[in-house]
Amino acid sequence: MTATHDGPAYTVKPGRAGGLRVFAAVMLVLAGLLDALRGIMGIAGDDVFLRTPEYAFRFDLTAWSWIHLALGVLAVLVGVAVLRSARWARVAGVAVASFLVLAGFLSLPYAPLWSLVVIALAGFVVWALCVVRRVR
Repeated sequence: MTATHDGPAYTVKPGRAGGLRVFAAVMLVLAGLLDALRGIMGIAGDDVFLRTPEYAFRFDLTAWSWIHLALGVLAVLVGVAVLRSARWARVAGVAVASFLVLAGFLSLPYAPLWSLVVIALAGFVVWALCVVRRVR
């Protein structure tokens, strides 16, 4: 007699699950700090940003800066909550990291390298938070 189930049975060792959670939390905090710094630089009127008058998703640089600052602060707060294993933080972490990817993509022409770094970090966060399973 064989047991039937819907898919393969996965077991996650507690150390691995905790390691991915810590990895996601640290990457989310780092991406949040980078995004917040990007926002502060834009609000301060720093000249490191490119000017792209023909860009389809063009916002005023100050508007983009406030968006990045808000997302960055939110990402840091959620990253700390992920580190503390708050129940809501994993879902919120995926959502915030997804918004970081979207904002990074939409503001790509203003700071290409910075955007790519934040997109990569946020992508790793989404991966890590989606892969880790709760240990019973």
